[in-house]
Amino acid sequence: MGRTSLTMAWWAVCSAMFYIVIGASLALNFGARNAIIGMLLSVLSYGLINAVISRYAIRTGLTVASFSRILFGSVGASLATLIFFSTAIYYAVFEGSVIAVALNHLYPELGYSVAALIVVLYSVPLIFGSVQNWLDKFNGVLLPFYLLGLLAAVALSIAQYGYQSQWLELGPQVQSSYGWWHCFVSYMGVWILMMFTFDYARFGKPEDAQYHGRWNFGMPFYLVTFLLNGVAGIYLASSIPQEGALSEVSVVLAILQLMGIWGLLFVWVTQTRINTANYYLAAVNMQAFFALMFRIHHARWVWAIVVGAAVYGLMLADVFSWLLQALAWQGVFVVAWVGIALAHILANRTTKVDSADIQHMHAFNITGLIAWFSATAVGMILLELANPVLSSLSAPATFLVSFGAYRLLYSNARQARLSQRGKL
Repeated sequence: MGRTSLTMAWWAVCSAMFYIVIGASLALNFGARNAIIGMLLSVLSYGLINAVISRYAIRTGLTVASFSRILFGSVGASLATLIFFSTAIYYAVFEGSVIAVALNHLYPELGYSVAALIVVLYSVPLIFGSVQNWLDKFNGVLLPFYLLGLLAAVALSIAQYGYQSQWLELGPQVQSSYGWWHCFVSYMGVWILMMFTFDYARFGKPEDAQYHGRWNFGMPFYLVTFLLNGVAGIYLASSIPQEGALSEVSVVLAILQLMGIWGLLFVWVTQTRINTANYYLAAVNMQAFFALMFRIHHARWVWAIVVGAAVYGLMLADVFSWLLQALAWQGVFVVAWVGIALAHILANRTTKVDSADIQHMHAFNITGLIAWFSATAVGMILLELANPVLSSLSAPATFLVSFGAYRLLYSNARQARLSQRGKL
């Protein structure tokens, strides 16, 4: 893909109510300034890691599924694709529910179940086309509407409620000295975006690798995704009266109250853009999972329909409490995957990858699996601790253990292979 086409396709990921809400939520809990520091640190870490990941994906052309075969073996890779597609489905449920709630709020006669069905029925066909020939153009057209809508929401809140000069003071009166750390760690919960990056970056041209690493998948993208959305969320939370706890739904209802039908259009643009990525990545990784595990092969459009059915079922079920817990657990697996992926890429910066070799990988790669499961175990234990300080170390500890364990085990395995060859 050309650099502009891939940029338009990828930047669909930057627009979601989730990014607006998480910025506001962190500000309410830890203070606006701490939330912004956490955002800036996240921009830096995401930008650096994805610069490495995107260049490798462009150079090799691998998907998350095929790269995971190298890291964990053919059977071990199936777990990575299972976690990937189920997480993408969960996000599709959340973001699709936002549109359904907005439709139901403005048009109560539809009913939530009918509104949810409408959302799924139009979302599934959007990913029948390819990233190269459809999603790039579709999301490119919607990008200005998302930016204008975000600006309009802030401008209208100022017009209706006046400028809130104290918005940077939003948060508890007594704030933790380490509030910025909790905010930074919270953004590690969505490191699934590293996997998103891998599956999109593989479409890039080798001559565009520097541009994609620095700009498209780098810090400028996360300045918009985290900082712009987050700051907008903080300001809206400080200016628009809220009833009850802050959530994606409460923000949507406030925007609808503020903007009316134009608010519905804004919500539709933001959520449809992000859901093209959620549905697409869920479908391609579900396709890879069933091919790896059960030798079931169908076209992507078939899996897109299956994803749509799963999303609709979950949108109707009262499953959000355990979905959030599942996402927390799967987030630990994802952070460990990122640590191992980064360790492998840095150890093989110039190594060429033969796709034929990947197809004949062993069922299990013990080196990768030991690093993955040991790091995940550390993360899970810390995550479930009652002590909030230790619990906040879950994701960073998972990353450090996975990176360090894989580098050590991989280096020892390489030395053993070289010694064996020398003896022969």
